[in-house]
Amino acid sequence: MIKDSSGIRGILADTFTAIEQNVGVYRPELKIEEIGVVSFVGKGIVHIKGLPNAKSEELIRFPGDNYGIVFNLDQEEVAVIMLSKSESIKAKQIARRTGSIMEVPVGEELLGRVVDGMGRPLDEGGSIQTSQKMPIDREAPAIMERAAVNVPLQTGTIVVDSMIPIGRGQRELILGDKQTGKTALAIDTIINQKDKDLICIYCSIGQEKSEVALVAAQLRKNEVMKNCIIVVATGEDPPAMNFIAPYAATTMAEFFVERGNDVLIVYDDLTRHARAYRELSLLLRRPPGREAFPGDIFYIHSRLLERATQYHSGGSLTALPIIETQAQDISAYIPTNLISITDGQIYLSPELFRKGILPAVDVGLSVSRVGGKSQLPAFAQVSGSLRLIYSQFQGLEVYTRFGTRLDPETQKTLQRGRRIREVLKQSQFDPMSAPEQIAILLAVTEGILDKHHLNDVASAKVMMARAFREKLPRLNELIASGQKLSHEDRELILKTFTEIFSA
Repeated sequence: MIKDSSGIRGILADTFTAIEQNVGVYRPELKIEEIGVVSFVGKGIVHIKGLPNAKSEELIRFPGDNYGIVFNLDQEEVAVIMLSKSESIKAKQIARRTGSIMEVPVGEELLGRVVDGMGRPLDEGGSIQTSQKMPIDREAPAIMERAAVNVPLQTGTIVVDSMIPIGRGQRELILGDKQTGKTALAIDTIINQKDKDLICIYCSIGQEKSEVALVAAQLRKNEVMKNCIIVVATGEDPPAMNFIAPYAATTMAEFFVERGNDVLIVYDDLTRHARAYRELSLLLRRPPGREAFPGDIFYIHSRLLERATQYHSGGSLTALPIIETQAQDISAYIPTNLISITDGQIYLSPELFRKGILPAVDVGLSVSRVGGKSQLPAFAQVSGSLRLIYSQFQGLEVYTRFGTRLDPETQKTLQRGRRIREVLKQSQFDPMSAPEQIAILLAVTEGILDKHHLNDVASAKVMMARAFREKLPRLNELIASGQKLSHEDRELILKTFTEIFSA
């Protein structure tokens, strides 16, 4: 039976009245939330039934103000890695979507502070109030945004600055066995930036709290902490915190880079970062590959290190990732991955370390693929002959073990090479300026120290550095400004050093 239009209108009016009475008036303060139910809790991971619209890397909120990041998107559930201890999370608890991805606070307020991967303070400096947050996982700059690496980053370490130079915007890997001085080399580089226009970020991954405290104490003692940020994820933290720490530290660095600043970031170390990711992947049942690492282990490091570059618009991000080798095996999976991503490597040899040759840099296995373009011109004038003499010396020294009778010219090469090695030795926390390094290297390659006993080379190096600062300030400024040394300048340096030793 068909009713007339007035009857239909009456039915609709009655229906709307019934809806109003049963549902109530619309209130804009009410918000719709998508929730799920915890179905499984493991070590650092949680599985959630529901949340069909959850997105990869989205933040999920749990009771007790706990948070996690969506890592796996399966057909019937999502897997979340926890950013806090998961002991308080129980099955059948409610989990809520936040609709946002992981962000960290950024800004000048972080300078001089020790924070965790979420930007929360770990020192005694009180709370940190920043006006801005940025995502931890950001796209690397496009090719057209990148500029050539042409400005040097002085480490203050003679062997590195002379033969393995690093430029601003470069990614230089530091690798070696345990206890060979990898962290010491990176910390010396940070200390050498005192009173320079460079901001430094030290990211500690999986270390003990005591080790991080020692690093912070050394930076404060050397008065460089005011331009530094220390980002910490300890071995006691959940593996997710160790995983996100380097990304969060890079985001903090990019805030300054986008303002035109030059930033140095040290990742100490990415071996532990890879292990944290392997642990999370295995817990989440991702298929293991070589050495039980998941197939995308290369991707997580490349997407991190590709963010380091020199920008056309100004500003640069220089990365010094550190990794630990086992039994000097640099052909293992993680070392080869990172060697292929970075622009060179500094290899620290345990054999040199045991012999007391510190820093224990193996010049033969170390290389800087782009840093030579940024090296000071005066450095390039002396480093060429230095590398040649030193490599000849290393090759000849092997034969001296057999008691071979050597001609005078070979003996001269050996004697000079041993003095170069003594000059390249350097104590920790004792960086040297680039002009001083150049002057000393010029002297040793030209034979000024040939008549000195090996035990006297260290004290002679100190004398030369002091004499250069005090007697040749013009040349000091000339070298620092990027000028080449003329023949007359070289002769003046050699004459000055000859006079102080003959006096």
